[in-house]
Amino acid sequence: PMLADASAAFNQVWTPPLRAVLFKTVALALVLLAAGWGALNYGAAHWLTFERPWLNTILSWLLGVGSFALFAFLLAPISLIVAGLFLDEAAEKVERTLPPDGRTGRPVATLTAMGLAARFGAVSLLVNLAALLLLLVPGINIAAFFLANAYLTSREYFELAAMRFRSVEEAHELRRAHALTIFLHGLPIAAVLAVPVLNLTTPVFGVA
Repeated sequence: PMLADASAAFNQVWTPPLRAVLFKTVALALVLLAAGWGALNYGAAHWLTFERPWLNTILSWLLGVGSFALFAFLLAPISLIVAGLFLDEAAEKVERTLPPDGRTGRPVATLTAMGLAARFGAVSLLVNLAALLLLLVPGINIAAFFLANAYLTSREYFELAAMRFRSVEEAHELRRAHALTIFLHGLPIAAVLAVPVLNLTTPVFGVA
C-alpha cells in the first residue's frame, strides 16, 4: 500500500491541477532567490572593493560561483517555505479524487500553514547542512539524510493534511499513534528530496 500510495501521489504531481501549484511554488522561490542573489552581489560590488583590480576580479568570480552554489542549495528549502501559500490548494485537489466521496477538509489558517512551512524549511536546511558536514564519514551521511528527512517530511506533511480534518491537538495525537506508519511513508518523500531538480516537487508530492 505504501508504494502504491507513493506512486499514485507522484503521478498526481504531473496532472494539470497539481502541476499549476508546483509551477507557482517554484516560480515564487526562484523570484525570491534571484532577488537575494542580486542584492548579495550588488552589496558585494559596492562594499567589498580592493585597490588592486586583479583582487576585485578574483573576488567577483568567487562571489559569483559561491552565491550560485549557495542559492542552488537553498532552492529546495526555500520552495518548501513558500509552498505554505499553496499547499491547501494542492491538498483540496487531491482530496477530491479520493474515495469514497472526495470529501474535502477545511483550509488551514494561512499564518499557521506559513508557520509550519517556515519551521519545516528551516529545520530541513539545518538537517541537510549537517548531512553535508558528514560527507567525510562514508555511509553515515546517506543514512542520516534519509532517516532525518523521512521523519521530518512525514511529520510535517501528515500534520498539514490531518489539520484539514482535525484540530491541531488531534492531528498531533493521531501522528503519535501512527508514528511508524507515517515515518515509513516519509521514505519515498526523502528519496525524491535527494534528487536534484526533482526535489522541487517535494512539497506537492509530500502533500499528495
